[in-house]
Amino acid sequence: MNHYRIFDKDNQIEVGTLLYYEGDRAFVIELREELDAWTAPLMFAGMVEQGIYTVPRELGILWVRERIIPPDRQNIAAILANHHLKEYDEMKFLELSGGRCAQDGMMIERQEELPDYVLHRQKRNLVDVVPCDENELLCFFVDETVRKVALGSLKDGKTDEALREGIQPVLQNRALYESCRVGSGGYYATFNDSIDLPASLLYRSGKRVPLSLKDFYAFVRKNLPDTTESSLLLGCTRQNLAYMVKQGRITPVREEVKGNLYLKGDLLRSRE
Repeated sequence: MNHYRIFDKDNQIEVGTLLYYEGDRAFVIELREELDAWTAPLMFAGMVEQGIYTVPRELGILWVRERIIPPDRQNIAAILANHHLKEYDEMKFLELSGGRCAQDGMMIERQEELPDYVLHRQKRNLVDVVPCDENELLCFFVDETVRKVALGSLKDGKTDEALREGIQPVLQNRALYESCRVGSGGYYATFNDSIDLPASLLYRSGKRVPLSLKDFYAFVRKNLPDTTESSLLLGCTRQNLAYMVKQGRITPVREEVKGNLYLKGDLLRSRE
């Protein structure tokens, strides 16, 4: 993950921080709370008026694309070759331009450390998410709280109707629901990498569960024996164990497991 300071050179004010997650090619923008509708980037003025300062990835990429050469430019192949790029890369072009645009005085520069206001907000980002039965998500957050969220009852103020419409396909399609995973930086939960739910919404809407991620890890470590360990525990052969599964006396949590088991959230974070 790379991050950049967004600065308004014309008005001499710091606007916020741009976070880029290379694995997902996702852009998230954290705006400073000192902004108002006049000092915020025009695209985000409405959000700031509502007190929303974390810009989701679908708007983050739009802001970036306003400031770079479009991929359908007629001479794009020559431009890529001139900059020694093998493929179109939004972040590379944004860095080349310094984030400058003719429409405003915004620019970007790389940061060494994340500002405190970003670190504070990220405490409510997701660490992991588990789709449970009955269309409920078990959400683990950076601040070590765990919340259970009923998707069918999610509300988000003025955007309730749009939220319900976005969630409807998830509620109607089990495969889509089961595809749920943590998005870039824990900023959202995503279904099939196309329908996103902000972590802040899940945090506000979820019912607190007296459980921690450490508790969950402990349960997994101590209560999910593999086939060999299960055979030893029962004092039987692997063939006997397979027979008991076939008879319905034992139900495997996950079949055909080979090698180590990993938490999906850890694997996804390793790409960032």
